[in-house]
Amino acid sequence: MIDSGFETRSLRMELLLLVSFQAPAADVERIMEAVVAITPLRMGRYDGNAYQSAQGIERYRTLEGAAAGAEIELRRRPGTVEVSFELPDDQALAARVVEAIFQAHSYEEPVIRIQPLLTSRSKGLDDRTNPNRWWNTTGDWKTDRHRPGAVPRPESVAAE
Repeated sequence: MIDSGFETRSLRMELLLLVSFQAPAADVERIMEAVVAITPLRMGRYDGNAYQSAQGIERYRTLEGAAAGAEIELRRRPGTVEVSFELPDDQALAARVVEAIFQAHSYEEPVIRIQPLLTSRSKGLDDRTNPNRWWNTTGDWKTDRHRPGAVPRPESVAAE
C-alpha cells in the first residue's frame, strides 16, 4: 500500500480524505450548499468540486424506535444518488463537514462515509499544445455561458 504522496513530471499524488454521502437527488443542492459554506472544495484552479452518481434505488426497513416507526415491508426508494468530494486530511474540518451534511440531510440515519485517499493534483504545466485537453478542442459544450460577465450565445445555450 502506498502510504505517502509522490510526484510524476505532470502531477502530485496527495493523501486526502474522500467524503461520500447518499441522499435523494432533490436534497443534494441543499446539502452541498451547507458543505461549501464550510470549505470551497478546491482542486487546483477549480472549486465546488464534487461528483454525483446516477440515480439508483435505496433499500431499507425502519425498525422499532425509528422516527418513522417500525415497518414490516422493505422499502425501495428510487431517486437516491451518491455524492463524493475530497477534503484535506484534517479531522476538525471533516467533523464540521459531516455535521453540516447531517444537519442539511432529510434522513434520520444518513449514510456518510470518509475514506483515506491518494489523489492527483496537476502541477499546472503548459498544456496549450496537448490535443487531448478539453480547452484545445471544439464542440457545442464549449461556451462562455459559465464565465463571469459573459453573455451566452443562443445556439450554445440550446445545445447544452
